[in-house]
Amino acid sequence: SDVCSSDLKKEKVKKFTLIFIGIMILSGILLMYSGNDALVLATERKEGILTAEQVKVSFESVGGRLIKEGVQEAQQVKKGDVLVVLDSSDVDLSIAQMEAQIAQLDAQIKSATGGVAISYAQANTDEQQSFRQIDQQKAAVSAAEATYANSQVNYNRMTGLLASGAVAQQEVDNAQLAMDVAAASLSQQRENLAKLLAGTSYSDNTDALNLPTIAIQRQTAANKLNDVEALVQQKKSMEAQLKNLQLNKERLTLRAPEDGKILKILAKEGEIVAPNTPVILMETTRCYFDVYISEENLGDYKEGDNISVETVATGQKLEGNIRILTKAPGFADLKMTREKGQSDLTAFQMRIYLEPQEKIVPGMTMGVNLK
Repeated sequence: SDVCSSDLKKEKVKKFTLIFIGIMILSGILLMYSGNDALVLATERKEGILTAEQVKVSFESVGGRLIKEGVQEAQQVKKGDVLVVLDSSDVDLSIAQMEAQIAQLDAQIKSATGGVAISYAQANTDEQQSFRQIDQQKAAVSAAEATYANSQVNYNRMTGLLASGAVAQQEVDNAQLAMDVAAASLSQQRENLAKLLAGTSYSDNTDALNLPTIAIQRQTAANKLNDVEALVQQKKSMEAQLKNLQLNKERLTLRAPEDGKILKILAKEGEIVAPNTPVILMETTRCYFDVYISEENLGDYKEGDNISVETVATGQKLEGNIRILTKAPGFADLKMTREKGQSDLTAFQMRIYLEPQEKIVPGMTMGVNLK
């Protein structure tokens, strides 16, 4: 009986062995024709960890002592919220000095402009006075010419009477003297008119004269306008410097560039912060995850395409956007041995961005089914 029992056990073991071998052979055949090995499944379904972009926030071109921390680590902030503030004492002093200099220039410009107006008004007044003096002198010359003409007539008459014995020589001499005096007076009046004309051509229309002395006065006033313009340009330069100082003062207050979360404050109150040195590490609301696809799938996608994704934990359907599609680093290449042969394919990195949504937070596992 023991022999029969032993034979029966051997027969059962042999039967189970044959069944197991048959199952393995059948599974291999199915896998060979369907291709559903681990590598094939991995190329159809891709998963990645959702990651938020981080930014390092720094003071732009300014530095100084940090006097205020407006946020705490792990705090949610909105765009424009005050993060940290630097001491503005030096900038405030420079701004006050520049404003005082600009005010002083304003006073100089006002005074110089008023001086130019006065100079032009004085030139116009002097011109009118000169015209009237010239008119008066013209009248004086005309009177002297008439006196001289009368003295000539009287002298000629006396000379004629002297020849006939009607007058004495004394009277002729007196007429001669009167004529000489009239000639001298005429010459003097003409010289006075010439001085008033100052080289200007004589004209019957006095108001049409262009007097050199008045022209010089107006040119002097015009030169003063150049001085005013120089002051105006100097003021513009100072105003530009003032705007730069005011801009630097605004930059001393560091504000959140966008909505996000404070991860780390890199500089503490009282510390000296150098220009362009990061002081806040901030997590933004821009989230993405990376998956790696083979070159066989590359032709189905391009940058800018929308793609359906889902959360692995809850299965929530979302829409993402492919921002980056590029050759992956060498370590991500697919180099695996399969039952069909050697797989040696280049991997490509696909970066998918998601719009901010509730209950979707960094760290979640996201999945995407490839075409």
